[in-house]
Amino acid sequence: MQSFLYSTYSSSPYFWDCTVRLIAPRESATPPTHHRSVMHIQYFLELYEAGYRDFTGISLVGANFSRHILVEVDLSHANLKGADLSRSFLTQANLDYADLNWANLSFAKMSEAHLAQADMTKANLRGAFLVRADIRQAKLSGGDLCGANLRQADLRGANLSGANLSGVNLRGANLSGANLSWAHLTGARLSGADLERTCMDGTNLEGAWLNGVDLRGMNLAGVNLKEAKLNGANLDRADISSANLTHTTMRGISMIGADLTGSDLTGAVLWNSTLDGANLSRADLTRANLGEASLKATVVDGTEFTESVLPIEARAYLYEAVQGETRWPHRPARETLNQSQFVDRVPLQ
Repeated sequence: MQSFLYSTYSSSPYFWDCTVRLIAPRESATPPTHHRSVMHIQYFLELYEAGYRDFTGISLVGANFSRHILVEVDLSHANLKGADLSRSFLTQANLDYADLNWANLSFAKMSEAHLAQADMTKANLRGAFLVRADIRQAKLSGGDLCGANLRQADLRGANLSGANLSGVNLRGANLSGANLSWAHLTGARLSGADLERTCMDGTNLEGAWLNGVDLRGMNLAGVNLKEAKLNGANLDRADISSANLTHTTMRGISMIGADLTGSDLTGAVLWNSTLDGANLSRADLTRANLGEASLKATVVDGTEFTESVLPIEARAYLYEAVQGETRWPHRPARETLNQSQFVDRVPLQ
């Protein structure tokens, strides 16, 4: 059996850890190292080219893997802190529990990769391709995922607080129980995503695509949804108080029993939407389009209606229910209702 001996005291540039025996690739698919070994990058690449794939627990802090092909490599529990994996091919790679703190994974191809409970805090994942990747309970707080493709990825329980997710593709992704507090999702695509129990405190969703998403009972208080697309979404009983919904498109949305207290809906499109029992107290509906909307039992204490479009079926109820003064400027809410337009049917715009 052919073998080569490397020692801590040898002149080999590849190893600095302990004496190991390198067995020829034909004889074993297991790398000649023990867990937590410190390995030289060149030695690692030679082993990969020779057919080895299991590098569990290896330490390659700050290593440069940029543009390398590492398909199906097993780097679970590995220490890759600060490593450069930009534009590398890591399709179906196993990086579960890996330390990728501050690592550079920009534009890496990682479809169907395993990153469960990996630590990617402050990592650079700009433009990374993570379609159908397993990222459950991973740490991504403060990470940069701008323009990343996470379509149908599993992000259940992942921590994305404060992360940059601008322009990210999360269509069909599972974000159940994920933490998106103070994350930036401007222009993100979330249509078809599972957002059950997702934390969105202070999340910026300006211009995001949320068509058809289920946000029932969610806490979206203070969230920025300016110019977002929520057509056909379900926000029944959701807390959307003090939210920014200016020029948001919400055709056919359901907001039964939702709390919109103090929210800004200036220029919002709510055509054919259902707001039965919703609380619109001190909300601003200036120039909002609520044509063909259902407003049964809606609370309109101090609601601003100036230049809004309202369904004629709700006219009698609104004039009976409206009261108080608007938040700013302090005007009688009934006076602003007189400046609205009641229509029978409004063409879909």
